[in-house]
Amino acid sequence: MEASIKVNGTLLVSDLCATAIGTDSVVSQDTLMDEKRFICDSCGETFSQKCHLKSHFLTHASEKSFTCDVCGKVFAQKGHLKEHNRTHTKEKPYSCDVCNKNFSQKGNLTKHFRTHTNDKRYSCNVCNKDFSQRGHLNEHFRTHTKEKPYSCDVCGKKFSQKGHLNEHNRTHKNEKPYSCDKCSKAFTQKRYLDAHCRTHTNEKPFVCGLCGKAFTEKKDLKRHCFIHTDERPFVCDTCGKAFARKSNLNVHCRTHMNEKPFICDICGKACSQKSKLKEHYLIHNNAKPFSCNMCDKAYPRKEDLKTHYRTHTNEKPFVCDMCGKAFARKGHLNEHYGTHTEEKPYSCDICSKEFSRIGNLNEHYRCHSNEKPFVCDMCGKAFSRKSNLNEHYRSHSNEKRFVCDLCGKAFAKKFNLTKHYRTHTNEKIVFV
Repeated sequence: MEASIKVNGTLLVSDLCATAIGTDSVVSQDTLMDEKRFICDSCGETFSQKCHLKSHFLTHASEKSFTCDVCGKVFAQKGHLKEHNRTHTKEKPYSCDVCNKNFSQKGNLTKHFRTHTNDKRYSCNVCNKDFSQRGHLNEHFRTHTKEKPYSCDVCGKKFSQKGHLNEHNRTHKNEKPYSCDKCSKAFTQKRYLDAHCRTHTNEKPFVCGLCGKAFTEKKDLKRHCFIHTDERPFVCDTCGKAFARKSNLNVHCRTHMNEKPFICDICGKACSQKSKLKEHYLIHNNAKPFSCNMCDKAYPRKEDLKTHYRTHTNEKPFVCDMCGKAFARKGHLNEHYGTHTEEKPYSCDICSKEFSRIGNLNEHYRCHSNEKPFVCDMCGKAFSRKSNLNEHYRSHSNEKRFVCDLCGKAFAKKFNLTKHYRTHTNEKIVFV
C-alpha cells in the first residue's frame, strides 16, 4: 500500500505496506487507535491513522504556503494558520459545557474534557502514574530521565518542558502579561497571578491531610508535607547533608564553593541567595514592614519577626539531639553543635584561626580590615557585628529584655546579666 500527496508540485510518497494490518484481520477501533502502524520514512514518526500521516507529510514539504499576516509565521496547512490566528485575536470558540472554560482549539477542549471524566489513559511504565494526555506523560517521563531538551538562547538554562522555557524567556524581556485587577501587580506566569490573587481573598485551597494546615499554593503544601515524613531526597555530594527542597540544596552547595553571586549595587556586599540580597536592601532604605502586635517593635524581615515573637512566648523549638538543650533560633542550635563536634572547617587565610561557621569567619575578617559596616542611624556609631548594633540600639530605646530570675532586675545586655548573677553566687568577677 502506498500513500502519496502532492504539495506545490512535489509528490511525497511513503511505502506503508510493511506496517499495515491485513484486511482479513478483524481489529477493533480501539486497537487501531492504540497501535501506531503508519510510519513516516522521512523522520520515523509513527501514526495510528493514514490521514494523520498524510497531514504529517506536509511538514516535510520544501515550501510552506500559508503565512500569518500579523507576525509572518508560516504554516503547512490552512487549518493550522486559522488556529494560530486565534492567538492574535484571543478568540476561543470552543467552550466546555461542564465548567465553561474556553479554548482556541477543539483538540485542547477534547483533552480538557478528560479532566472531568477522570479519563487517564496514558500510564507511566516507571512509576505507574496516570495522565489524561500523552503530552503530559511525555513531560512527566523526563522527570525520570532528567532530560531537558529545551534550552534558553540567552542564558543557556535548560528545561524539560517547552512551556517552562517560554515562561522563562519573559524574565529576559521583563514581560509580565498577567496583571492583578485589584492592585495592578504584574506577573510573568498565570499561576503566579492566581497565587497572588489568593492573598487578597485569603483563600487557601491546599490543605494538609495530616495536620489541617492550609496553603495558598500547591508547592507550599508539598514542601510542608516533608515535615511529617521527614523525607529529604536532595543530598549534597560533598558532605552528605540532605534537604527537603532542591532550592535549599542549591543554596547549601554555595557554602562549599563560597559562591555569592548576588551583589548589592549600593555597598558591594555579596549574598549567596537572591532573597538575602532583597533583605539586605532593606538596611539601606531602613524599611521595617513587619511589626510585632505585642510590643510594636518592627523588623525588615518576616523571619526576624517570627524569631522575635519567641521572646514573648519563650518558645525554643530547636533542640540539640545530643544534650537536649533548646534554642529559639536554628542558627544558635547550629552554633551549639560545634561545641559537641569541635569541628572548625573554616580557616582565616591571614592568621589561620579556625571557625565552626562561615559567618563567624566573615565577622573575624573585619578584625583585620577594621571594617564596621553596621551603623546606628540615631547616633552614627559603627559596629563590626550586627548583633552588637542590635544591643547598642537598646541603649537608645532603654529596652531591658534580660531579666534576673532571682531578684527581677533587668539589663539591656546579656553580658551584664551574667555579671549580675555572680552577685548572688558570690562568685568573684575576674576581668582579663
